[in-house]
Amino acid sequence: MTFEQLRIFLAVAEFLHFTRAAEALYITQPAVSAAIQSLEVEYGIKLFHRIGRHIEITDAGKLLQAEAQKIVEQVTLTEQGLRELNDLQRGELKLGSSLTIGNYWLPEKISKFKRQYPGIIFNCTLGNAEEICQGTAAGLFDFGFVTGEVKLSLKSQIEQEVLGSERLQIVVGKSHPWYERTEICPEEILTTSWVMREAGSGVQQMFEHALQNWEIDLTKLDVVLVFNSSEMVKAVVEGGIGAAAIPELMVKKELQLSTLHAVRIIDQETGSKLEIVQPIWKLKNKQRFQTRLASAFEQILT
Repeated sequence: MTFEQLRIFLAVAEFLHFTRAAEALYITQPAVSAAIQSLEVEYGIKLFHRIGRHIEITDAGKLLQAEAQKIVEQVTLTEQGLRELNDLQRGELKLGSSLTIGNYWLPEKISKFKRQYPGIIFNCTLGNAEEICQGTAAGLFDFGFVTGEVKLSLKSQIEQEVLGSERLQIVVGKSHPWYERTEICPEEILTTSWVMREAGSGVQQMFEHALQNWEIDLTKLDVVLVFNSSEMVKAVVEGGIGAAAIPELMVKKELQLSTLHAVRIIDQETGSKLEIVQPIWKLKNKQRFQTRLASAFEQILT
């Protein structure tokens, strides 16, 4: 039983006339007769009584008519849904993002897209950079957003593109000795306690990479607390415990209110400012089909 056979049958059931059904469907009358005959032979039933030049629908025909109508309506709805999806009237985007980007950078992009395409649903998963990279490689997300390095083992599966940059600020609370200072030298990093993000975090990767470039021995850092959230790190440092490297996006308000204070790292030999800056990466799976919806969201991002 084919969809075309059902479509022809429903036309005959509506008009109770083979020729009129053929005209309505823009096909020949023999094609209509052949489709009905094929159904009757296949299932050993009569769908219509032939009475002279007229036809009447049988009980079997009435049963098929009710069920065929449901099928045609469902196909019509499915076709409509596919067209709406292609026209960006509906659909879902699955995003994975590291915490800072997801909380402070991505919402504005999503809001801008939603204003243009209100029927689109966003499903956003937050995690550390390593988790988002792995999820993107596994095809869990249409796009991933992270800072830091993508593992070499995943690079063959992931396509990367720079969307912007993220800067880390070295911040302390009011009770910290550095609160009254504007700058420190790299060696002084070993003279205070630190509150850190967990291993695998993009923020932590950025900070450790900077320290290595400044030839600071990571094993000599006095790490007193480790959290899996930069918000927790910020709150603890604001409360007076240690120093921390926190994304600039997260501490703008606290710096304005002076509940946190940022210090610059200065190279004593050159007098130049040492900054901790990493790109914001857009990730996508190389083998995942690129939908029109995903392409439209990429245009918003860039």
